[in-house]
Amino acid sequence: MNVNDHVVVKTDGCEDRQGTILLIEEFNEGIMYLVSLPEYPNGIWFFNEKEGGEGTFVRPVQQK
Repeated sequence: MNVNDHVVVKTDGCEDRQGTILLIEEFNEGIMYLVSLPEYPNGIWFFNEKEGGEGTFVRPVQQK
């Protein structure tokens, strides 16, 4: 995924929400994505662990 990509964000207790990647920071353990959401237009950070699975909070929007 890249800056300006449209993504889906998964959070506990909420439906999946769509947003746009503003910034990406890579770490040994995974990748942090700063994602703009309607309720957080300046962005909010989400961390995807390298191992993925249940720890994947940001994923690309599925193309139809």
